[in-house]
Amino acid sequence: MYKIPGHHHISMITKNAQRNNQFYQKVLGLRRVKKTVNQDNPSMYHLFYGDLTGSAGTELSFFEMPIVGRTVRGTNAITQIGLLVPSVESLEYWKKRFEQFDVKHGEITTYAGRAALPFEDTEGLRLILLNNNGEEIPEYWSAWEDSVVEQEHRILGMGAVEITVRYLERTARTLKDMFGYVELVRSENEAIYQSIAGQAFGEIVLKEQIGPSEKPGRGSIHHLAIRVKNEEELRYWDEAVKERGFHSSGVVDRFYFQSLYFRDSNGILFEIATDGPGFTADSTVEALGKKLDLPPFLEDKRAEIEANLEPID
Repeated sequence: MYKIPGHHHISMITKNAQRNNQFYQKVLGLRRVKKTVNQDNPSMYHLFYGDLTGSAGTELSFFEMPIVGRTVRGTNAITQIGLLVPSVESLEYWKKRFEQFDVKHGEITTYAGRAALPFEDTEGLRLILLNNNGEEIPEYWSAWEDSVVEQEHRILGMGAVEITVRYLERTARTLKDMFGYVELVRSENEAIYQSIAGQAFGEIVLKEQIGPSEKPGRGSIHHLAIRVKNEEELRYWDEAVKERGFHSSGVVDRFYFQSLYFRDSNGILFEIATDGPGFTADSTVEALGKKLDLPPFLEDKRAEIEANLEPID
């Protein structure tokens, strides 16, 4: 059986790409590694932020939907994104930075066994900084040296992702029995799972909450993508998903990676995505994110696509 080595990316909804771009680059200090469009609806931007090259496990991605309404929070949704920072001192640095930029945030607290600082972006997306405490991170994560954030406090990559569900055991079984996640902590209404035991960069926090399902809108999380190495592994998981009784999208070529999509028994949308070829498939490292990149099958529609997009930067 193959192992899931961690998160690949996580995708959200934004109402305004320009404001989103400003926040994630100029406040959080992430690199915009790809400015492209939603391949299923090229009238909308799809922006990716991450480390130097947008390595798997560092990618935050946003679909721009200008007419989207507000999020009505509820259950059966991915509800919070953890981002790893180097130290407790980093949390103090970020608290002051959030005060400087008028970012909504809480106090330094504890979350999933780590010192943590919760905050929200400009559209109410819930995120939380987590102290990595010098622990191992994937060797391929590469810092972006032009970040506006001081080197010793930069965001490293994704940590614990929180999923809130009506029936905890249903999603727990998917993580444990199908994907082989390891249960770290379990109580009546909460559990923590790791894709690799002892590694925070593949962690999922499950919370049980009865009530109406979340109504997605601006600042909501669309799906979580988890990593596989290559297409061979992806096809293995395609069969595993179907044997489990879930509907699989089948393998989809996203040009920058291969993917498949399925919803679990609580309706949570998961993507399984390959590590490669990555965002340098059509760009040099130096030029990442600077111009509108399109997959080859959309290239002949470039003029039409660009005419329908509001410039950002």
